Amino acid sequence: MSDLTAGQAGVARVQDVQGAYMAMTRRKRLYGSVMLIVFIALMVSGFQVADGRNAGGFWDGIGNIFQFPGEVLAEASEKIANLPGLMWKFLPSLIETINIAAAATLLGAMFAVLISLLSTRGLAKWPRLIGVFRRVMDILRAVPEIVIALVLIFILGGGPVPAMIAIAIHTVGALGKLFSEVNENASLKPVEGLSSVGATWGQRMWLGVIPQVAPNYLSYALLRFEINIRASAILGFVGSGGIGYDLKNAFSWGQGRYDEVAAIFLLLFGTIVIFDQVSSRYRNKLIGGE
Repeated sequence: MSDLTAGQAGVARVQDVQGAYMAMTRRKRLYGSVMLIVFIALMVSGFQVADGRNAGGFWDGIGNIFQFPGEVLAEASEKIANLPGLMWKFLPSLIETINIAAAATLLGAMFAVLISLLSTRGLAKWPRLIGVFRRVMDILRAVPEIVIALVLIFILGGGPVPAMIAIAIHTVGALGKLFSEVNENASLKPVEGLSSVGATWGQRMWLGVIPQVAPNYLSYALLRFEINIRASAILGFVGSGGIGYDLKNAFSWGQGRYDEVAAIFLLLFGTIVIFDQVSSRYRNKLIGGE
């Protein structure tokens, strides 16, 4: 009799667990459905507001979406013999864009290493300021590069330096967040050993932490370098130099200069593909330890 009662109690517990699980599943589905409906409603209302502020011209102009690319391709095909010469002409601007991205990535990564160590629990020199350093990274990451560049151009004037500083500032926030997550997985045993022999905070970080996390640091820095190449090209539109500035001028001239637009696009596309492939290869080697 006792065995039968225990069996019934076990079946009842299983049924209770199943019932609770099914109730939780229904609640999750309900919440998901509500969130989906809210999301669709926000998208529809946002589109209506944007279309209204655009004088209702979205549906009238959507048919012309391929008009500009068609004009560029048509003119480029007519002057295809000029493309190699034009690509050579804009090569110095492309090199300037790559230099801006490289300098910004290097500078931003250096400061990102420092701020990431200061914002990691168990490694920070001032544990009470961890929250402050994390909020600083949030602010640096939240402000778009183009906004920072516009402010710096107003202060410093046009040229590559404002673009480099703007991208570096954003890179500090982005890489600092990634580096801090990598730091949290580092072993504290080397740090504790160095601390026991009287090593300073800088020595503990340099000898005990950096060797563990350096491959991941380099991997993320290479990924960020790809992103910064695109960002430096975009910032050229606001007068920050590089190939983006030449692209803006070619756009401004309109028809008759679309062969230059095509040449610049080919340069940018080829550069991004090359750096993407190279950095992906080395990132895989660094992470995989090959």
